[in-house]
Amino acid sequence: MPTTTECRVCAGTVREFFDFGRQPLSDAFRLPDSTDEEFFFRLAVGACDACTMVQLMEEVPRERMFHEDYPYLSSGSAGMRNHFEAVAKRFLTSELTGEDPFTVEIGCNDGVMLKTIADAGQRHLGVEPSGGVADIAASLGVDVRKDFFEEETAARIIDRSGHADVVFSANTFCHIPYIGSVLRGVEALLSPRGVFVFEDPYFGDIVDKTSYDQVYDEHFFLFTVTSVRTMASRFGLELVDVERIPVHGGELRYTLARAGAREPSAAVAAMLAEEAERGLASQETLRGFGESVRRSRERLLALLRRLRAEGRRVVGYGATAKSATVVNFCGIDEGLIEFVTDTTPAKQGRLTPGGHIPVRGPEAFSDPYPDYALLFAWNHSEEIMAKERAFRDSGGHWIGYVPEVRVL
Repeated sequence: MPTTTECRVCAGTVREFFDFGRQPLSDAFRLPDSTDEEFFFRLAVGACDACTMVQLMEEVPRERMFHEDYPYLSSGSAGMRNHFEAVAKRFLTSELTGEDPFTVEIGCNDGVMLKTIADAGQRHLGVEPSGGVADIAASLGVDVRKDFFEEETAARIIDRSGHADVVFSANTFCHIPYIGSVLRGVEALLSPRGVFVFEDPYFGDIVDKTSYDQVYDEHFFLFTVTSVRTMASRFGLELVDVERIPVHGGELRYTLARAGAREPSAAVAAMLAEEAERGLASQETLRGFGESVRRSRERLLALLRRLRAEGRRVVGYGATAKSATVVNFCGIDEGLIEFVTDTTPAKQGRLTPGGHIPVRGPEAFSDPYPDYALLFAWNHSEEIMAKERAFRDSGGHWIGYVPEVRVL
């Protein structure tokens, strides 16, 4: 039965609108002979009656998700490397032009953005709790603090390095349930005209594209412009700019500053009006999203079952964190797709979370090519299809499920 809980932003009532059922940790890839008990939780999503923030109904302990062996690398694709280099260069020519500027990144991962800042000789600090990726960043010359960012972390940074002109976070801020502590820390850390810039999946795009795989353990919040503006105002901050960015299948870049420090751009008002007109936070929209998710599951399972009944070979492409939601919500197993291919060495030779589908290296994909490949890494589809032209030339077909289930 749908439940309610207390909003992690405003303490209002969060009403559940969809339940994805029993789910594993999305990045907990298991060794085939592992006897460790697998951790599961109920993945359900709700919206706050008061501030409209969309959020998970249950929190997974952060230490279970972000740890020494965390396998995701921000620099894993050429597209993302180029994106973060462009972000850094933009900061260097806009916000970081004063005397002795200082940049802090919350969740710097392998340092792909901060390396450009470091190479420019500017002061910076990455705050990253996952030790393995933090070590990679440090090996590139990036200054890293192995820690979770919260109010106390910000105080220690100020004591050591002073205030920041830019606080940046990409695909991390939405991971943090204790968001009040983070925003109090950001407000304290910012210089008088400093900015907090973060990039995260946009709930409006998730609804439009039925990209329900964006809902998983690490994505505790699913932001809208309306909910971010309301949230910021509770902590002495103001939403001053918003920008659509094409990465990860549809994200927004939000810019916050101290209240009154900067004039909000026209883009903020435009997107607030757009969200109000479409009723993005309405119960009708939320129910419609749930219905679209169920239809997508039915169509994907019907396609996979038909292909296997016809004797076709089907594999998965990209052992992504978000694919855990699809695999486990749809009940996909080795009987429907033989294996999942992925370029990340830390995932190869392991089994996908929950579904226990083997993960193999890229050489397995072409030895021989399958008939169909289910594109879990759909947010990198252009880069992947350009790389895998030989698959198409061999007669292979891609299967997509965002924005609809189809053979590409």
